Amino acid sequence: MSETLRLEGIEKVYNRGKPSEVQVLRGCSLAIQPGEVVALVAPSGAGKSTLLHIAGLLDTADAGRVLLGGQDTTGLSDRKRTAARRADIGFVYQFHHLLPEFTAAENIVLPQLAEGVSQARAEARARELLASVGVEHRADHRPSAMSGGEQQRVAVCRALANGPRLLLADEPTGNLDPETSERVFGALMSLVRDTGLSALIATHNLELAGRMDRSLRLSDGRLA
Repeated sequence: MSETLRLEGIEKVYNRGKPSEVQVLRGCSLAIQPGEVVALVAPSGAGKSTLLHIAGLLDTADAGRVLLGGQDTTGLSDRKRTAARRADIGFVYQFHHLLPEFTAAENIVLPQLAEGVSQARAEARARELLASVGVEHRADHRPSAMSGGEQQRVAVCRALANGPRLLLADEPTGNLDPETSERVFGALMSLVRDTGLSALIATHNLELAGRMDRSLRLSDGRLA
């Protein structure tokens, strides 16, 4: 079975050729197997967000390759990159980024409709996902009426709405208090395990990292 994600020799430089040039990533390589949950441990500013954006096809590397399910994404057109991202990758950020004018359920329905899922089926899946993380009672509430932990659990559901093969999470509990963080992390891990997808989760919390299958450390632009 193909690896869910493989990065080979990823390099990224900002302000290339200028006095302020900064090399953020230096030959980063990793492989994530189907069903594997990997922690990406790094302090703030170390480049973990950049690495996640490249892995998720939101940004391009200056050198190296990104393979999804064994398929090399190098040279794909913007349209094909967008299609691959929508079909195969779910994102969770430190801040929930829910659409404020829509309810919790509608925030999960919308990405499904964009993939051609029927309204009825999308709504049913949205409520099923919300129930799985214990916020089904917030289905018809807008984000402003929810707590931070509830909003982040809705964001996790939205990331999994289209059944991706890979979840990328960037400090998903970094903006929450310890008790809420534990609740959100537990919900995220339960969903990941239940669906059998792979995940790369960036965190600076070593306790949370220790509960994943293995950890990678990003330091001075290199993975170890």
